[in-house]
Amino acid sequence: MLIILVALITLGAISIIHYALKSSVFGGGRHGKLPLPPGSMGWPYIGETFQLYSQNPNVFFASKQKKYGSVFKTHILGCPCVMISSPEAAKFVLSTRANLFKPTFPASKERMLGKQAIFFHQGDYHAKLRKLVLRAFMPEAIRTFVSDIDSIALGTLKSLEGSLINTFQEMKTYTFNVALLSIFGKDEVKYREDLKRCYYVLEKGYNSMPINLPGTLFNKSMKARKELAQILAQIISTRREMKKDHQDLLSSFMGDKESLTDQQIADNVIGVIFAARDTTASVLTWIIKYLAENPSVLQAVTEEQEAIIKGQEESGEEKVLRWGDTKKMPFTSRVIQETLRVASILSFTFREAVEDVEYQGYLIPQGWKVLPLFRNIHHSPENFHEPEKFDPSRFEAAPKPNTFMPFGNGNHACPGNELAKLEILILLHHLTTKYRWSIIGPQNEIQYGPFALPQNGLPIKLSLKSQE
Repeated sequence: MLIILVALITLGAISIIHYALKSSVFGGGRHGKLPLPPGSMGWPYIGETFQLYSQNPNVFFASKQKKYGSVFKTHILGCPCVMISSPEAAKFVLSTRANLFKPTFPASKERMLGKQAIFFHQGDYHAKLRKLVLRAFMPEAIRTFVSDIDSIALGTLKSLEGSLINTFQEMKTYTFNVALLSIFGKDEVKYREDLKRCYYVLEKGYNSMPINLPGTLFNKSMKARKELAQILAQIISTRREMKKDHQDLLSSFMGDKESLTDQQIADNVIGVIFAARDTTASVLTWIIKYLAENPSVLQAVTEEQEAIIKGQEESGEEKVLRWGDTKKMPFTSRVIQETLRVASILSFTFREAVEDVEYQGYLIPQGWKVLPLFRNIHHSPENFHEPEKFDPSRFEAAPKPNTFMPFGNGNHACPGNELAKLEILILLHHLTTKYRWSIIGPQNEIQYGPFALPQNGLPIKLSLKSQE
């Protein structure tokens, strides 16, 4: 182990020197002798990864911002980074000068998702993939999934009645099933268990160090990733043999005019599962917590949802949720927005400088990661009055530009946000009209892995209102 540690530290030191030399940190280059942003790089290779992921990210980011300002350097997950925490800087990186910053992830996650995934590309290939994803996830397409998502939500809640549950884990199951439905349509039932088994192993290594030695999380995850790709290859092959029309994401990827390879399709399917699952499950977990802690907000959501049921009864319609019903939930939608702001599930996003970039008198070296800190922006009193207060009414008016970015910004903003909102609204409809829940145990602590979550995944007891 000592030899491995020394090797890692040496590798880290070499990588930092390499970046420095390559990016003209020591002088030369078209940016002359611009200084790096202030900050600390932590330990070689390990950097400040443990400081970030072992505590409240608010503490880590806020302490750095207070000490160094809105632009500072650090080193996490094996990567030298520049972190930015102002709306203007986020706009610069994600929108106005997005051509200077390519989307990227840490090496471990990049290899697990697949290098052909939409997250890691710019230009024509990215534009084509984004068009295909939007085609499958635009409102006109996802409205056909309402009844199926409704069934998944009802089945999920029914299975939890009367039980003490880990909210996050159960919401992960719900969002995983919705993700598979959106990707594979009704065919997903055939493959659900095999896909779930492999993906659950794969995801455990997303934020591990990329050390491919037997027994490591990274090694186990890469084996699961290989098996997952084999399952996807079989699904693709079967689809081609059947020659049936499907209205789902896989069908969009497999269109003859798109000329995507099987590897490109597999990488992007895995990427969509990754993007659609944990983040949405985290949002649902926080919503359930915030509703329990804010009775007046819960009452307002419940009344809005019950009004939909009353309208169905008065018109003689079947009590089945329809696409039009999801457009009658403005207050519930504001609850989702406020949860996205307060919880800031996506604390930051990764970009990489494609060349040396000057920003506010500092050098952002080519090859360094650049992280817009959404959490800092969402929790700044300059952007939101009393930012720590949970107040959905603040979204009755649109927030100031570039201050609310739960799905990112620019051409790389999440193309699946409409689907995420839809599945959240549907589950909340049934949860608030049919169930009561109570949080079990103290819930003042937050855990990180890597998303911020209520302690222990928010244990709750769920019960039917009709049985009380």
